[in-house]
Amino acid sequence: MKTINKIILTLFTLSIMSCDDVFEEDISDDIIEIVSPKDKTTIESNVVNFQWNTLEGAKKYRLQVFDLDETIVVDSLVSKTNLTCPLLAGSYKWKVRGENFAYESNYSKTSTFSMMISDDLANQQVVLSSPDNNIYKNTANITLKWQILAAATSYNVEVLNTTTGESVYKAENMTETSLVLSSTNLVKDATYQWKIRGVNGISQTAQFSTRTFMIDTVVPNLPQNNLPATNAVITNNQATTFSWISPTDTGTIQSPLLYTIEFSTTNTFATIFFTTNNATTSYQYTFNTIGDYYWRIKTTDSAGNISTYSTPFKVTVI
Repeated sequence: MKTINKIILTLFTLSIMSCDDVFEEDISDDIIEIVSPKDKTTIESNVVNFQWNTLEGAKKYRLQVFDLDETIVVDSLVSKTNLTCPLLAGSYKWKVRGENFAYESNYSKTSTFSMMISDDLANQQVVLSSPDNNIYKNTANITLKWQILAAATSYNVEVLNTTTGESVYKAENMTETSLVLSSTNLVKDATYQWKIRGVNGISQTAQFSTRTFMIDTVVPNLPQNNLPATNAVITNNQATTFSWISPTDTGTIQSPLLYTIEFSTTNTFATIFFTTNNATTSYQYTFNTIGDYYWRIKTTDSAGNISTYSTPFKVTVI
């Protein structure tokens, strides 16, 4: 009997523990070895590429960079084993640790390094500010921005339509740190890449700094309610799965879709008592009051285009 009780207790303990806790590897006693920059390194650039070795069992890595006053200037959680960051001239120290759902490793040994900005642009980069990389837009009015590169006297800029392979904008010797694009340049729904290089009288950045954005002006197709069918009867206090059909996007750029489901007590939806966004084409909802209800769907894509609402379906809760 004691053995059976022990087994039952063990099973109960496991049942209340998270699956992630059970299967995550304990890395709390481990430590990561850094690769670069090593201790007391001097970097002649405006950016630094932090690198460290993989830690088995870690899903992500926490990188922290401090100035000499112990102020945190970088605190990033990344899934890769490297991170490139812009930094001002000065002295810094950095450390990194591994993390998973349940555990954190020890931080690596803290290493110091110094940033020295020279007039030679060969090892420097233009730091892009906005828009974010791989963003979707539903307008051709876009402002590109980048940070001032102290040693650069001008910038060479190019915008490419990578869907068609054509260059839609090109300029050299720009002194501004922003560029306004419009429908004159961005005439089509497409994927665009913008790239910038810093230049001065003796050198230029070795590579263009690049980002990508997508123009999508096509409104998503009208979603269609599926189940439960209109006038269906469902049970009170019991979870019901609501599903709908999302027609295929017909645009050149097919932005990721998000669905909004709304519930109301009237077919005009004058009052919406519950709404939520969902990335899939189904959602479970539990009613706790009997009566007649209506539900409908609209689709929004990542560029901000919004469909009209689906035809509402009525359900009766008993």
